[in-house]
Amino acid sequence: MLSSRRSFLKIGVAGACTLAAGGAVYRLAYPPAAGHRFVLEGGALAVLRAVIPVMLGPVLPAEPAARAAALEAACGRVRDAVLGLPLTTQKEVQDLFGLLALGPARRLLAGVAGGWEQADPHQVEAFLNSWRTHSLETLRAAYHALHDLIIGAWYADPSAWPAIGYPGPLPELLA
Repeated sequence: MLSSRRSFLKIGVAGACTLAAGGAVYRLAYPPAAGHRFVLEGGALAVLRAVIPVMLGPVLPAEPAARAAALEAACGRVRDAVLGLPLTTQKEVQDLFGLLALGPARRLLAGVAGGWEQADPHQVEAFLNSWRTHSLETLRAAYHALHDLIIGAWYADPSAWPAIGYPGPLPELLA
């Protein structure tokens, strides 16, 4: 029993060191943007392009050109939503996307072996479900952050309201 506990601790320390090293490599490869504001590019954009279709599912248009346009518009709205958050929260979201974009962390934490561009929707769905129900509060919080950003950004756009039967705010409230 003692050796298995020792092995468990060794594996835990090795995993923590690996994640810390991965974070350091990411910070060296992708230094924070000027002013530390959120920047949606490269790996973060690839993560969103893989996650948004899984989270929104049949809400996205089926026709390929319309689907691609809706996906890009959703990415832009997520970016705008993040830019409306306090700078410290923007940094946390940037770190989340950076972690998911980093190859070893993506494999370990999300179970996506190839890049996000090649991720199968079933892989992405399994990753999201595992984070949604994970025993670690940090991963559950990260899932909810992704969920709230994507769903909130999608339904903040008035063009999405008819699909859910929402007529919009009462005219009296707009005056």
